[in-house]
Amino acid sequence: MRRAVVALVLTLALMPQAFAWNHFGHMVVAAAAYEQLTPAAKARIKPLLQLNPDYMQWVSNGSGGPDEAAFIVAATWPDQIKSESGYQNDGEHPRNTASALQNLGYSDHLQHRYWHFVDEPFSPDHTPLIQPVRPNALTQILAFSKTLSSDAGSDLKSYDLIWLEHLVGDVHQPLHTTSRFTMQQPKGDEGGNNVSLCDRPRCHAELHAAWDDILGNSKKPEVAINYLKKLPAPDSREAAIDDPSVWVKESFALAQSKVYVSPIGNGPGPYKLDAAYRTQARQVAQQQVALAGARLARLLNALLK
Repeated sequence: MRRAVVALVLTLALMPQAFAWNHFGHMVVAAAAYEQLTPAAKARIKPLLQLNPDYMQWVSNGSGGPDEAAFIVAATWPDQIKSESGYQNDGEHPRNTASALQNLGYSDHLQHRYWHFVDEPFSPDHTPLIQPVRPNALTQILAFSKTLSSDAGSDLKSYDLIWLEHLVGDVHQPLHTTSRFTMQQPKGDEGGNNVSLCDRPRCHAELHAAWDDILGNSKKPEVAINYLKKLPAPDSREAAIDDPSVWVKESFALAQSKVYVSPIGNGPGPYKLDAAYRTQARQVAQQQVALAGARLARLLNALLK
């Protein structure tokens, strides 16, 4: 990978990993999608990515697939801005409805962290539930999709395209679609962020972070491309589901059936993940990123035809 992309990789390596799928997971989703984009979609995507302020960091001036590299790394941008100067942290939950809903393109310097998830609630012990707030990942996937199929300006379409890349990946991470409510955590566990893990001598890891990192931690686009060989082929019928609300429901169901299972108990922990849990989690994650990539490609092919 050339100097500009390598420089980006070194920058990303210094960043905290507390995101939905980590950077590698999001790059794998984008790499899977890029392979399935039509030539027409790729042609429309290329100039849109070039409008992002970080574009020159994503690519080099030589050959070697810069268009693909840009698309893959772009999927991490909504997480990158969480640590970039000039972007304001406006909270994990919307503080101001008007600013939370704004869609201004690159003049918007809010981080919009609440766009990354939709906390569908459940409780294993009948604790009262708190419904998810809006806007959230689902509302924004719908809003950004509408922009891409409209006659909006290129700046706005560029911004929304990159957020779409990211959010389609987000909602296929089970812990980005739920919050578990228990007597010990009546306000919810915020998608496993408030469930701790203990793996000697460290007892500060989070359940959410464990799922984010389950596929690996590389920051290199070419590693994400090579990782595609490990992914199972998604079921064609499931890949054809184009309703984002169904994607959320599927991930919500997976959270209950595959995430909050032994050795995870009903509370904040700490718990220790065993080999069987990690193996199953990796299999679920591989299935989900493969499915997310196929669905992202279908979505963009339809919107940018």
